[in-house]
Amino acid sequence: MNDHLLKYRERFPILARTNYLISNSLGAMPAETHDAVQEYTKIWEDRGVRAWEEKWWEMVTGAGNLVAPLLGAGEGEVAFMPNVTTSHAIIFSAFDYRDRPKVVTDEMHFPSVLYLLKGQEGLGAEIEVVPSEDGISVDTEKIVAAIDEKTAYVNISHVLFKSAYIHDVKSIAEKAHECGALVIIDGYQAVGTVPVDVHDIGADVYMGGCLKWLCGGPGSAFLWVRPDIIPELKPRFTGWFSHTDPFAFDTTHEQREDIWKFLNGTPPIPALYAIQPGLRIINEIGAAAIREKSMHQTKNLIELAEAKGYKCNAPADPERRGGTVAVDVEHAREISKALKAREIICDFRVGAGIRLSPHFYNTDSELEDAVNAIADILETGEWKNFSSASTVT
Repeated sequence: MNDHLLKYRERFPILARTNYLISNSLGAMPAETHDAVQEYTKIWEDRGVRAWEEKWWEMVTGAGNLVAPLLGAGEGEVAFMPNVTTSHAIIFSAFDYRDRPKVVTDEMHFPSVLYLLKGQEGLGAEIEVVPSEDGISVDTEKIVAAIDEKTAYVNISHVLFKSAYIHDVKSIAEKAHECGALVIIDGYQAVGTVPVDVHDIGADVYMGGCLKWLCGGPGSAFLWVRPDIIPELKPRFTGWFSHTDPFAFDTTHEQREDIWKFLNGTPPIPALYAIQPGLRIINEIGAAAIREKSMHQTKNLIELAEAKGYKCNAPADPERRGGTVAVDVEHAREISKALKAREIICDFRVGAGIRLSPHFYNTDSELEDAVNAIADILETGEWKNFSSASTVT
């Protein structure tokens, strides 16, 4: 393919010295992020507390306006939280589970959220976890069958973190809405590599972050709530930023009826500066162009790996495959460490294998280099030098 997206490589310094195939975990940093972060320190240095009224206060939705086009959302409809687990906790706190105790999720959901869902049982929730039969996907029909009139909400990942399987959210949402349940979607592994339209798929709540495919770094998670359901939701995990008149410091809590309703304390201002260069680049390229290249490169990765006899824990159907291919080989954990030592940056996940995640800035030759390196590390036994355990994989 004629890869016009490679012109963006020079804007990501790490690519000059590294085969960076880990955008599913932490996207490469744009060079412009240096200036963006310095803008934060400069206004703090020069203006002090006045920075709040001059810029910082409105950044929580101002930065959200850079995410909104990637969701098909409107201006002022997206706000920022420190992380997606916090976003889930805020939304879950709006439910009491008395009339609708059931919550439907699946075992391939990100564990951090499953832990949080387990905690809802203490409030009366009954969590139904739909299993995966193959460790790659979850049968849409089984999720749909689990939804009934007792269901408060369905909470799943748009794209699964281990296998990059893309859920058929639209079909799930149709059944949920027929039963009067809400659909809460974690789009962390989707936005930035898979086109998203929250209205088309039927999401009621959609959240994600800029850490990964949006090349924005940590501390920045976005939240969108369908505007017409905001009055129905009364989050108990709340704070003064959600007040209609926060600087009145009134002990009576009158919540706003827009996305600010879901805010609590001080937002992650430094991160809201850091995310902007990456978001501008992603918007400039467009989700469709990124998706086209992603489908091409994940197909290449699967073909390269299978030609070596390696199993790929990824959907065979390109329409159901996100941006990651997990290569499942013997000694995968050790091989992933050996690859990093060779400046081929990837990660390892139990039950998946070596996750390789090309983004718009990766070349096809980098994919071939990575798969050839796996073969060489296996053949030479180099993996044996990386057998010590490490906390971060």
